[in-house]
Amino acid sequence: MKAVGEVRVAGERSLLLGIGISSVGIGMYVPFSLVFFHHVTGLSFTLVGLVMTVTGVAGLAFMPLAGTAVDRFGAKNVNLVLYGIRALGFALYPLAGSLPAFAAVALVTALADRSFGVVQQSLIGEVAHGAARDRLQASTRALQNAGMGAGALLVSGVLALWGTGGFTYTAWANSLAFALAGLLVGRVRPVRAAAAGAPGRAPAGYRTVLRDRPFLGLTAANFLTALGYSALSVLFPLYLSTWLTAPDSLTGAAFTVNTVLCAGVGVLIAGRVRRSGARRTRSAALGALLFAAAFVGQIVLGTLRPGQGVTLVALLFIVVVYTVGELVHSPSGGALSVSAAPEAVRGRYLATYQLSYSLAGALAPSLFTALLSVDGRLPWAVLTVAALGAALALLRLERHLPAGAVYAQPSAAAPRVPAHAAA
Repeated sequence: MKAVGEVRVAGERSLLLGIGISSVGIGMYVPFSLVFFHHVTGLSFTLVGLVMTVTGVAGLAFMPLAGTAVDRFGAKNVNLVLYGIRALGFALYPLAGSLPAFAAVALVTALADRSFGVVQQSLIGEVAHGAARDRLQASTRALQNAGMGAGALLVSGVLALWGTGGFTYTAWANSLAFALAGLLVGRVRPVRAAAAGAPGRAPAGYRTVLRDRPFLGLTAANFLTALGYSALSVLFPLYLSTWLTAPDSLTGAAFTVNTVLCAGVGVLIAGRVRRSGARRTRSAALGALLFAAAFVGQIVLGTLRPGQGVTLVALLFIVVVYTVGELVHSPSGGALSVSAAPEAVRGRYLATYQLSYSLAGALAPSLFTALLSVDGRLPWAVLTVAALGAALALLRLERHLPAGAVYAQPSAAAPRVPAHAAA
């Protein structure tokens, strides 16, 4: 049952199906990136890794331009262009056997990949309003987890049947997945507010974003939470092997639990939070607090170091708490950022916001390994402080963000719109 005020988005099923299909494509190569591109191009692991690092950094620099393109041409149009670029890139990868050819294709594809999150978030803001944004955020995350898991299983089956030569076929299948996803997303209908400017009108620049202190505070709070999002993939495996001396197989079990919960109950948990009428700032803060609880659990576990059986049960329980925190925080945090951005400059706002995720992901490996080398519990302590700081910041920002962003349901309170946003 939909909450009061939710409106079904025109073309919503096509949008979600497209997101699910593209996520299958992503799952077919992300878990095997180095091996995937090594076999597809024939280049050495060293060269592939170097090209991926350089092009990935270049992709980060392109994100502000993607935000500008969204504001000028609309999120749907830019989204379709990025799907087309990704489809073309993966179609060309098997043909890019030389280093210059691979670097050129990887660069163009990386620009599209890095900017895609900005554009997809902007698209949700463009096609949905109110609680429908929270519902789309939750559905998108669930489909992405399910799709990536299915993609990883699919490529594993292909490799079992055809060996490493199957990577070429998965590259072309990935291209087809992105092309099909673009066709499906093309059916969604953007709905713009009546106050929106005329199409093609150049909106205000990034100075508008930089003058909006509440939104910058929201971005900073998200950076603190985003460090926690990196914990499961970066810190958890190292912590198991170096501090707890637990079997590496527990990492796979933890990822399986996380993926199954995200795909299976993510929409249900987000729907329960949404129907409760909780403010987005408070539900996002609750997610951060659950993160903090999971991190404290790791500190306690690392201090006591019980037997293997107790460690297994405790770790899986901690992963469940962590995953529930993720499922509570992600839809509310995403919808909060989308709704806090003035429509005329939403692309630039979300490009700034998404940099908090990218920066946290880039810093996490070096930060976690440095802290882990001092004491295995230290990185978890830092993450606990970061999560608590994010929760506190979200609660303090509640009075300064637009009412239409804080409340998922329609509110009588008028939204705060920065005076400079209309300049």
